[in-house]
Order: sequence, then structure tokens, then C-alpha cells
Amino acid sequence: MISSCEIKNLGPIEHIEFEDLANINLIIGKNACGKTFLLKILYSAIRSIEEYRRGKDRRRINEIISEKLYWTFQVNHLNDLVRKGSDSLSFSLTNESENEFWYKFGSSTEKIIQKVTNTFPRRDANSLFIPAKEILSLFHVVKKTRDIDRMFGFDDTYLDLVRAVEIDPMKGKNYERFSLSRKNLEKMLNGKIVFEQDEWIYKQGNSRFPIHTTSEGFRKIAIFDRLLGNRYLSPESIVFIDEPEDALHPSMISKFLEIIAMLASEGIQFFISSHSYFVVKKLALLALKKKKLKILSISFEDDAINISDLRDGMPDNPIIDESIRLYEQEVEMTLQ
Repeated sequence: MISSCEIKNLGPIEHIEFEDLANINLIIGKNACGKTFLLKILYSAIRSIEEYRRGKDRRRINEIISEKLYWTFQVNHLNDLVRKGSDSLSFSLTNESENEFWYKFGSSTEKIIQKVTNTFPRRDANSLFIPAKEILSLFHVVKKTRDIDRMFGFDDTYLDLVRAVEIDPMKGKNYERFSLSRKNLEKMLNGKIVFEQDEWIYKQGNSRFPIHTTSEGFRKIAIFDRLLGNRYLSPESIVFIDEPEDALHPSMISKFLEIIAMLASEGIQFFISSHSYFVVKKLALLALKKKKLKILSISFEDDAINISDLRDGMPDNPIIDESIRLYEQEVEMTLQ
């Protein structure tokens, strides 16, 4: 797992430093505070580590991270990521074995980062970013925009995910420890989404439906079943999820997070950004219920970072405060 990271002068983020990261790390805060920036820079780093020396890829590590940042953030030049008024951006990441991935570049850097250190061994696992918007209905558009036209529009989080779900499931070769999670996912879906003749289809018994006729929430959840079924995700994977509550009913959010907690208990590490009270509350309850599962709340507020273990209860943050305010307002109106 990623155990710590430090970031200086990235876009809206002046300085953040985390240590002793958990199985599930929940990132909450106001709009434009840097939540998605944090997810994307962590994702860019771990994916660069995974791509380095994989297969026939002979690119140097500084070339890989430079390209990954460019296509993930889709900036004209890398120095556009440097916080305004700052001379340089720096990033460091360590794992539980104290391997380090580090880089730094200045306000004059346009294409290639020169200062990069990587002591991670070759990494066979695959990590992924799940954007807020589902990708199955956009599948062909993403491929054309990026693989054919090589244009901005859909960043690398979308392209990597499209390439991952395109891999066919491996019958009888699923990870045994993920079997219960897959069963629960299929119960939620009450069917399966499959890729046949270059199209996504929702299958329910003997019935078949075009993908656009199913709900966006179903499409989003189906991605996980696909990624577990084709073994793209393994117990060593790291998954980044931006707003899992998007297009999901609260009851579905609850079931989805229970599955995430099961996968986290089996080894997958999660980084989740959210605005939802339901997400915070459910994860707090799961933290109390599953004693071996560590869930951190990383809250951005008032130019400060507050980190709390959800096993100690709900954290102080604007999401909770607003929910309580609305509840008190409702009680007051009822009593009048």
C-alpha cells in the first residue's frame, strides 16, 4: 500500500503531507479545494511506477511520469500545474517497504521532468481511477478521441479505464478472495453487463438490453464486476474513486461501500473523494464494524488538512455540519 506522500505547490494545494495511510482513505472538503488534484497526482505516480519497464516499454521513468501528468491533467505545459507564485512543484510517495518515488520541477518546465527518483521494484499490479462519470456509454468516443485523434477531452483516467474494461473476463480464473464481492455485485446489478460485437449489453436472464437503457449508477457499479472478472484488479491494486455517490441512490451507495470495504479487507487500497454525507456516515459505521479495516478521513478546510481515523467517530467537517444544520432546521419547523 501507499503509506505516505508529500505534495508542495500543486495547483490549489500549497502543502500537504500524509503518513500511515489506510486501507480506505476518504478525502472530503469544499469545491475547488484540491480533492481531485490529489487523487490525480497520486494516480499519475502509481501508474507511472507500474508502466516502468513493463513489457517492451523502454521509456525512462522521467519520460513516463511527464507524459502521465500531461495527459491526466491535460495542461498545455507541465509548469501550468505549479501553484501560482511558486518556483517549483515537488511530490514524493513511499510504500510500506519504504520504497520512494520522488520528482520536482520548476515554473520553466514545459514537457520533460528531469529530477526524478524511483526506488520501487517492478510492479505487476494494475491501479485504476474511476471518474465520477461512467464510461461505458462513452466507450467508443473515448477511444476515438484519444487513440485515434490524440486530442484533449478525456484524460488518462478515462482512457486507462476504457482499456481495462475492454479485456475479456477470465472464466474460472478469478481471484478466490474476491468471489464474495463479485457475488454481491451481481446481486446489486440483478444481471451482468457484457461486451459483445463491439457493444456493451446488459443481460438479465435471457433478456438483453442496450447499455443506454440501463441507469448510469448500474453502469458505474458494473465496471467493478468487469475489472474483478477479467483479473485487471488484483489484491495489490490501488483504486481511486471520484465521487462514488454520483448517480447512485443512498441505499445503493451503502451496498457499494460495503463491497469496497470487503475488497479493502482483501488487499486493495482505496482513495475516495466525496461530497456526500451518506458516504462519510457509511464509512464511519464500517470502520466501527470491521475492526481490522482502517479508514481515514482527510478533510480539506480553511487552508488546513485534518486527518482522523473513522474508528473514532464522525469527523468535524462542512459536510457533517451542513447535514446537522438541516436536521436541526427540520426539527425546529416541526415543533413550531
